[in-house]
Amino acid sequence: MGRLKVSRWRKSGHDRLYVNLPDGVAVAWADCRTGRVTVLAEEHREEALALLGRHLAELPEPPAPQPAADPRRPEPAPPPPAPQPSAPPPPAPQAPGRPAPASGGGRTGTRSLPPLRAPDDLALNRPGSGIEEMLRSKGPSRFRRTLDRLLRRETEWDPWFKGLAGERIAGAELDRLRSRGWKVLHSIPLTRGGDIDHLLVGPGGVFTVNTKNFGGKSIWVGDDVVKVDHGPAHPYPARSRAEAALARGVLERHCPFPVEVEPVLVFVGAREIPRAAGRSRVRVYREREVAALGPLTGRLAPEQVDIVYAVARHRRAWLAA
Repeated sequence: MGRLKVSRWRKSGHDRLYVNLPDGVAVAWADCRTGRVTVLAEEHREEALALLGRHLAELPEPPAPQPAADPRRPEPAPPPPAPQPSAPPPPAPQAPGRPAPASGGGRTGTRSLPPLRAPDDLALNRPGSGIEEMLRSKGPSRFRRTLDRLLRRETEWDPWFKGLAGERIAGAELDRLRSRGWKVLHSIPLTRGGDIDHLLVGPGGVFTVNTKNFGGKSIWVGDDVVKVDHGPAHPYPARSRAEAALARGVLERHCPFPVEVEPVLVFVGAREIPRAAGRSRVRVYREREVAALGPLTGRLAPEQVDIVYAVARHRRAWLAA
């Protein structure tokens, strides 16, 4: 039983015990007031039931009802208040392969997802896998690439290979945050074309991360545009904000609570990043500076992190994006 852990969750009048895997995915939960148990992962049923049974038995007994004020006309204790229809209890974090509830947590209109299967699991994507797939299907052969490199010939594919290297470097830095309770996804495909380079979900919130590889360049960042070595303006900040808004729409479509999403721009190998006066609406970092996100807390509870991550990793959640 060493693999599963039990944690207690109390909020908005609800009192539950969750049984989670080491990576935080819930496999079962129990209502501490009623003793009702819900199993989310059948393969862990026996172990989860044993853990919940032991913890439920250790909970203190609820207080006895108080006697009526007038002993000559005793009145029965009032029944516990029924849950209000406008605020149903939040759903348990979904284990992979389990559809999310249709609604809950005070929001209506949330949509369920089909069981998660390996082809739809974006957690299997590596940093830059979207570019890798495109290069395999449309890019130059390995022989052609080697020949161009030996002859030092520039090709139209060079920016793609440079972008791939940048996503891998930034992705490796983001993966370091897993040890601090963060969850990371890479190369989230969008039906309109392109992808979200990285998505970071953790106690400090949700972030879309857009990676640009400008090794040795000076990057000037304004509110809406970026200039590389004083060159022409690129709308990277504006696009990053639009990307974060898109991700928020996708996640709130399936999560039973509001999900704020912040945009992040990461410039790999930048020599310097002077910023315009004023407060930028996009977080900007070099690749090593993304570690500053690690200590952030107070935005999402552990159960909410699990729910957001379960939605974000499902490819079909992004089909309308």
